[in-house]
Amino acid sequence: MVLRSCWKSRHKSSSGPARCWLRSGLAALVWFCVTQFGSVALGETNNVVQKDAEFDVTYNDTVTSENQTIYAFNHTVSRNKTEGVRVTVDVLSQTLESPILFVVRQKQAVLSFQVPLILRGLYQRKYPYYHVGRTLCQPPTRAASETQYFFVDVSTLSSQGTNYQLRVSRVESFTLQTDKKFSFTASPSQPQYFKYVFPDGVDTVIVKVHSDMTFPCSVMSIQDIQCPVYDLDNNVAFIGMYQTMTKKGAITVQRKDFPSNSFYVVVVVKTEDEACGGPLRFYPLRPDELIDAGNRSKILDVVVTPAIKSEVYVMGMLFCLGIFLSFYLLTLLVACVENKRMNKKREVFQNPADMSPAETASLLGKNGDGKTPASPYEYGSFADNCSTLSSEAVTDSATSTDNNYGYMERSLDSVGRSRQESLSSVEEDDYDTLDDINSDKNIVRTKKFLCVSDLARKDKRVLSKKYQIYFWNIATIAVFYALPVIQLVITYQTVVNVTGNQDICFYNFMCAHPLGALSAFNNILSNLGYVMLGLLFLLIVLKRDIVHNRALVRNDLNALECGIPKHFGLFYAMATALMMEGLLSACYHVCPNYTNFQFDTSFMYMIAGLCMLKLYQKRHPDINAMIHILATLLLSTQLYYMGRWRLDSGILRRMVYIVYTDCIRQCSGPMYIDRMVLLVMGNIVNWSLAAYGLIERPNDFASYLLAIAICNLLLYFAFYIIMKLRSGERIQCLALVCILFTAVVWGFALYFFFQGLSTWQKTPAESREHNRDCILLSFFDDHDIWHFLSSIAMFGSFLVLLTMDDDLDTVRRDKIYVF
Repeated sequence: MVLRSCWKSRHKSSSGPARCWLRSGLAALVWFCVTQFGSVALGETNNVVQKDAEFDVTYNDTVTSENQTIYAFNHTVSRNKTEGVRVTVDVLSQTLESPILFVVRQKQAVLSFQVPLILRGLYQRKYPYYHVGRTLCQPPTRAASETQYFFVDVSTLSSQGTNYQLRVSRVESFTLQTDKKFSFTASPSQPQYFKYVFPDGVDTVIVKVHSDMTFPCSVMSIQDIQCPVYDLDNNVAFIGMYQTMTKKGAITVQRKDFPSNSFYVVVVVKTEDEACGGPLRFYPLRPDELIDAGNRSKILDVVVTPAIKSEVYVMGMLFCLGIFLSFYLLTLLVACVENKRMNKKREVFQNPADMSPAETASLLGKNGDGKTPASPYEYGSFADNCSTLSSEAVTDSATSTDNNYGYMERSLDSVGRSRQESLSSVEEDDYDTLDDINSDKNIVRTKKFLCVSDLARKDKRVLSKKYQIYFWNIATIAVFYALPVIQLVITYQTVVNVTGNQDICFYNFMCAHPLGALSAFNNILSNLGYVMLGLLFLLIVLKRDIVHNRALVRNDLNALECGIPKHFGLFYAMATALMMEGLLSACYHVCPNYTNFQFDTSFMYMIAGLCMLKLYQKRHPDINAMIHILATLLLSTQLYYMGRWRLDSGILRRMVYIVYTDCIRQCSGPMYIDRMVLLVMGNIVNWSLAAYGLIERPNDFASYLLAIAICNLLLYFAFYIIMKLRSGERIQCLALVCILFTAVVWGFALYFFFQGLSTWQKTPAESREHNRDCILLSFFDDHDIWHFLSSIAMFGSFLVLLTMDDDLDTVRRDKIYVF
């Protein structure tokens, strides 16, 4: 600018040039001084050396602040072949005044790192690494063959000379081949990544990384083909999909997520093992203290295998539907056979002329003289029937001649009139308002041995409405509980898909087949059995309910006065709970983790409680027990005294009196030995489980509570079966088949349940150590088979509860013992 102004002034004035050239000379002098002194002040190097370098040659050089070395490399890049280039640096001195900076300049990318490489861990711990190896990002080329140049600049601000070694080499097997395993070594300062290209006809693959070494902890990542590649511990989670791993890692990759039809498989070793459940290093005494990380090299191998095709998805869905639809067909077949048998039996009763009086009496359960034969088994030492009261009960009831608590011989007309007295609905305020029940139920229940007729005195319509409440409560809970659950798991799945963090959900990654936005569709599909079999059980109960109501309408004496009183409200609630268990279990498996596990177990508690309540209600139809978890001792007392005790200020005085009279004065044994054995065993089991919980403090507290509920249910069920057989009752063929079938299925189901393919009680990396391949149709894993078998077993258990007392349908209720 100065020279140009001088040139213009030469043509305007003769004296101007001299003054102008003087001004330009001063400007040049000032510029020279600024540049020279500025370069010294900024510490810039004075000597820049550029060398033509070659691959697979180790360069030993020294760098200071006074010199800078540039290594120039060139290589041929092909469009159809990708070669990896790796830069390896070693710094021999570990007492550096300043780190050495390495900058790799490529055509479309720049990679820079310092040595020693400082990586940070938890609580800002600093780990220096003096041996660094990095793979260069290879941008795709459009030309068939192209020669590309790249430069490695080496510089430092240290005034002391620092020796280093530089080596640039080509990476063998940089492009992974399908179904071919490749082994390599990685460390925190020497990450590795490889390229994979989708072959034709393959839309989904599973990338599996394996190591025989548990630690050091590592991270595998799937990233798109772009520069830069994030391959350090502090940035590997920036893009793509990633997961921590110890020995196993697997990620399912779909072609639709990568427009270039290829991706990078990145493996990074972490600086610390805390993320994988390993030990945590001590906290440094000084904040800036460098910690020696030791040897953290890890040998791994990677293999990419094609995932299942769409045909396998279809086969898996058809298999799942076929299994459970077969139960519908089997149920329809059994119903047809049973209906035919009942019609034949009904024809026999409608044509008594074809039968002898002895055969008719035999069908009615009577002897030739019209009396019911004595039970083949005397209940304990009690030889009379259930209508006989104890001496005290007879004395107390002698003043009342209006009531007869035994079996009342009534005509069908009177039965019909009593049933048709009121067709209006029974309100809640009408419960327990019969004066005779309020005044005499205490007398009835003081009998030593009760029968069902003693506890089946309330209006059937009242009890039916009471037990229907359970169904409506379950349905209401299901609606208001399921809606937020579905919203929450959708949010979890969205977060996994957006962030790529595979540590959020604890899948079996070796057998997780995605469909749409779902990461593990097979684990969701296998829960279909709970819904379908729950609906089937609901239809079976509905059919029985309709048949029973029709029998009541036609004043069938067996339906009115024989067998266990039929109340189907609890069965409807059980069927609804089973269907909701399937829905919520499917929601849990959308993203299995600690927070969502409550969804998988919530309705299991309800199912266990409803089953116990149904067992109790069978022999205690008038006692409408509520579903509450009481203390073990209080519950034991309630069962032993059949509800005839009070918790008030006089409880201690009565307890002392009972101990004095029964244990000190006469040392008599318990009145109900069988019931006492049950309660003693129940207390032993429950107190043992409580002690285990206090000592071990299990992490999975929800499963611990569920185990307590199931143990009590099994104990009560075993007691019921034993007492049923001891009372001279029998189990019909259908119920026996259901019991045996259910027991076998439960055994196999528990075997697959305890395989433990994943667990949120450990870190995600430790959970993946339990992952295994699919075992059924290349689509379902062990846990899916648990879903299949457990749904069938629960359906069978419900059928056992429904049919186990069918042998009593023609037995008078004053001949059915209460236990």
